[in-house]
Amino acid sequence: MRFRHRDGTSVHLAYCTNVHPAETLDGITAQLAAYAEPVRRAAGESVIGLGLWLPVDAAAALAADPAAVARLRRDLTARGLETVTLNGFPYKGFHAPVVKRAVYYPDWSEPARLDYTLNLARVLAGLLPDDADRGSVSTLPLAWRTAWSRTQRAAATRQLDALAAGLRRIEAETGRTVRVAVEPEPGCVAETTAQAVEALKGVDHDWIGLCLDACHLAVAHEDPAAAVAELLTAGLQVVKVQASSALEAADPADPAVREALAAFAEPRFLHQTREPGPGGGPLLGADDLGPALAGALPAEAPWRIHYHVPLHEEPAPPLASTAPVLRDTLRTLFGGHHAVTDHIEVETYTWSVLPEGSRPVGDAGLARGIAAELRWTARELTALGLTPVGSAAPAASAVPAGRAAPAVPVAQKEPGP
Repeated sequence: MRFRHRDGTSVHLAYCTNVHPAETLDGITAQLAAYAEPVRRAAGESVIGLGLWLPVDAAAALAADPAAVARLRRDLTARGLETVTLNGFPYKGFHAPVVKRAVYYPDWSEPARLDYTLNLARVLAGLLPDDADRGSVSTLPLAWRTAWSRTQRAAATRQLDALAAGLRRIEAETGRTVRVAVEPEPGCVAETTAQAVEALKGVDHDWIGLCLDACHLAVAHEDPAAAVAELLTAGLQVVKVQASSALEAADPADPAVREALAAFAEPRFLHQTREPGPGGGPLLGADDLGPALAGALPAEAPWRIHYHVPLHEEPAPPLASTAPVLRDTLRTLFGGHHAVTDHIEVETYTWSVLPEGSRPVGDAGLARGIAAELRWTARELTALGLTPVGSAAPAASAVPAGRAAPAVPVAQKEPGP
């Protein structure tokens, strides 16, 4: 799905395929027929974008075989699909029974992370539509925060320098530009915008910028306009935005709220939880929802939880989503005279672990849910003045637009849970 901003920028909207379990190239190809085409049909579009997730082995196989990349591109095109962005955060095993902190390894101090990311960039250079200005690859914010030594930080700096050099070579060899987007996330070395700016000092900002995940911004209690202003002042590009909403609990001390939250405490993914500190002080944090419910947080102020909930519908009361933060993020990036970025990726990867009764039924139900998220995002973009390009207009939906989130103080930089 493409849109035209008033400044003439072509804005690409995709959904991320890390929601689908596949570790092999054959499995990834099978996803196109099993999921992506049904999503496109359910969305009522002639073409939709895919933010492909290619695990490490599939990425290496494709990078070593340009003919296979060409076949994949032809397959995408024949099915009404296109790719301008890849999700390079998970390395492999993203649908293992337990993922949790494993998703942060290898980190950016390890050569394996550099090799993987450059393979993704090589593949993406071959998948880009002819008329796409550039490609993007999102990646983890250096590492999980614990045991991050000065030696590891120095190694990561060298790796990022090598990444920029590698991206420059890929452009020289292919004529296609691919940039990498570091994605701040709760609990990581770069959790907040300020921490990302500090972590990327001295890095070549022509090639390496930021991926803003609206769920992560909300959990960190950051104001989107202030965050984007800080990035631009520091000379960092917003390479990509991930359209996502966090789970929110206005009164986590209420027994009914805690019972509702308990249904979201599941074993596969990490659900970092943040609570404003007393008197507007630093955020209080727990590394997962289970420990937060067990007493790691005082539950004296609203909680925001790193749990990507569907964009187009609110969780059942007494819970809510941070959709207002997502709207503010989109408004900040696209509501002005100039588009701040041109890649949007809907990234709700938690459909399969939603509480019983909230999960989609079968592949068709998942396709309808993802299509509803794309339509929701398309409506938000058109409301900001963007014009759909090259496909049917977004279908109308009776899904409520959501309600305003309770007011919470803007968080200060957190020293760590």
